[in-house]
Amino acid sequence: MRINKINKAGFTLVEIMIVVAIIGLLAAIAIPNFVKARQNSQTNACVNNLRQIDGAKQQYALEQGKTGAATVGVADITPYLGRGSGGSVATMDCPLIKPPSSLSGYTLGDLNTAPVCKQYNSGTHASVLN
Repeated sequence: MRINKINKAGFTLVEIMIVVAIIGLLAAIAIPNFVKARQNSQTNACVNNLRQIDGAKQQYALEQGKTGAATVGVADITPYLGRGSGGSVATMDCPLIKPPSSLSGYTLGDLNTAPVCKQYNSGTHASVLN
């Protein structure tokens, strides 16, 4: 007499439910961290843009002999931003402004004041600045 063994390969419903629950738990832990990392990277980009803009303002003032309350425009600092003789403001936009345009998210001010982000949020910016 011959005995037929039937091997059923596969997972039970309980095993599949456990795997789905574990994946859901991992997603619940990971997604807030991804959101926070994205926010931090946007804030860092904004802060670095502000540093570059301020440096361009100071370089413009030194080379043009400007002082104090002289106002600065985008056309004035463009040659001091980016590479090449013409400069570039194409990459100098606040990551929170949509659609981005050159220096759209920043207030340049005069030479006595630092540039300011129009989307400044003390909660997120302060954590990066401090």
